Order: sequence, then C-alpha cells, then structure tokens
Amino acid sequence: MSNTGPASGYQSYDPPPPPPPGPDHSARNPAAGRRAALTICTIADVAAGLLGLWIVLYLLDANQSNPFVEFVHGMADWLSGWAQDIFTMDTEGLRVVLNYGLPAVIYLLIGHGIAARINRA
Repeated sequence: MSNTGPASGYQSYDPPPPPPPGPDHSARNPAAGRRAALTICTIADVAAGLLGLWIVLYLLDANQSNPFVEFVHGMADWLSGWAQDIFTMDTEGLRVVLNYGLPAVIYLLIGHGIAARINRA
C-alpha cells in the first residue's frame, strides 16, 4: 500500500496492526504498580502506627480496661508476637518501647522498601 493519499503531498495513515492474541505481559501497567505500592505502604504505616500508639498509651498509663486501649493492645500484641521478649529489661517502660518499637521500625522499613522496589519496576 502506498503512503501517499489521493492528494499529492498528504500521507494516509494506516490503522495500527491488531495486537497479538492473548495477554501482553511485556508492558506493565504503571498505575497498578503505584496502587500496589500505596497499599503496601498503607498497611505498613497502619501496623507501625498501632504499635506506636500502644507504646504511647502504655507510657501514659492509659486505662487498661478501656475497650479502645484493649483493642490497641491486642492488635499490638498480634503484630509484634514474633518479637515479644527479645529484650528483657528491668525497666518495664523501656521493655515495652523496645519490644514494640522494633517491630514498628521493621514494618516501616520492609513495607516502604517493597513499595519503592515496586515503583521502580
């Protein structure tokens, strides 16, 4: 087929060829990657936030029988279950800060690291 149209000097543009059958995995959807990275960051931030909130509530001597404090304590125990009693200090406040603060920092580092890796890809 010729690239010159009926009028001299104008080009006719042929439609692009149809895509090959099946899914095309060669090009990634950048919007989906950003959404996944944002989701991972959000989950890591919420986990670290709950752990940090429990540290603050404990240090401020919050009422342990309050339903909100019980919820935060339960979630913090669940999120930091793998790191419980890594540090055994004589000072109870320091023990809570270290045993709940370490998982919070690790969640932030891993979550934001994975998200950055996804955004780069």
